[in-house]
Amino acid sequence: MNNAKMTYFEKEDILHLTMTNEPEVRSVEISPNITAELNETGELIGIEIINASSFIRDSIL
Repeated sequence: MNNAKMTYFEKEDILHLTMTNEPEVRSVEISPNITAELNETGELIGIEIINASSFIRDSIL
């Protein structure tokens, strides 16, 4: 997990969490606006949150 990073795209309101630099082979929608990104062996390599500002705000409140 040394390559873990978080990137926020303000214009699109997308939060992208990456655990590794491996290429994404497929993705799975966990819930509306949250997608898990998987490598070729099915391991989690990242998470994408759409409408991140409202998700984070709702989670904190």
